[in-house]
Amino acid sequence: MGKYQLDTKGQASVTKYHEKNLPEKADKKQELKALREKYLKNKKK
Repeated sequence: MGKYQLDTKGQASVTKYHEKNLPEKADKKQELKALREKYLKNKKK
């Protein structure tokens, strides 16, 4: 193994850490859905 290579246990902990610290992607989809509904309501008026 090289100096900076991780074993499977280390890789699992790194991916777990990154998953915790990622911003929520679902929130963006919900925002777009809300904006679309708002736009369609305004368009009908």
